[in-house]
Amino acid sequence: MSSDAQPDDHPDLDALQTPPDTADVVFGERKDLAEGYWRILATDGIDHGLMGPREVPRLWDRHILNCAVIEELIDEDEKVFDIGSGAGLPGLPLAIARPDVSITLIEPLLRRSTFLERAVETLGLENVRVVRGRAEERSVRAEVGLADVVTSRAVAPLERLSKWSAPLVRAGGRMIAIKGSSAAEEIERDRALVGRSGISDLRVVTCGEVLETPTTVVVGTKTERSGVKKPRRR
Repeated sequence: MSSDAQPDDHPDLDALQTPPDTADVVFGERKDLAEGYWRILATDGIDHGLMGPREVPRLWDRHILNCAVIEELIDEDEKVFDIGSGAGLPGLPLAIARPDVSITLIEPLLRRSTFLERAVETLGLENVRVVRGRAEERSVRAEVGLADVVTSRAVAPLERLSKWSAPLVRAGGRMIAIKGSSAAEEIERDRALVGRSGISDLRVVTCGEVLETPTTVVVGTKTERSGVKKPRRR
């Protein structure tokens, strides 16, 4: 990373960098890595326009911990794709919390994918790789294959998100999308359209009860026969 990420250059950030007690529960012995990621977001993340300066005081609660707690929904040794990863949310907090999980960050923009590659290298995360491209591109699908889980955060409405996620998920795998308080309404609005893409059993799940504000996600399951079109009646 650039020299901007060095603690001595930003002494005013030291107090803010100290994580809340819940970070011990979520990250355990890897809390130092989470602090390193916090520093990257608070410096290079701001410089690259990936985070707004006003987000710095709430990086822990609103971003890092909010994303990391979805690890409760990931099984051991699963393969995860994080689409539209941006600043690495939720993929990087998840990778820090769960070193057993293999994570691919899929990001189309060069500036952002370069940021992610440098962050992964700086943090020494051996369970993460970065792929530049759009989730809906055939070349990306050919490169990454299929995942057990596809994650996302603030990427798109469910209907569009399911079209991008479904082709990347194995049959029986899951789409896990971090959403807000309107998650239930979004499910009711888009359920039929999402079903056409091969994602069914949409439900709202809350995780991270240790947080002051738990994380709300929408979980859907890839159907076994998704992608098989029914013949038209004549």
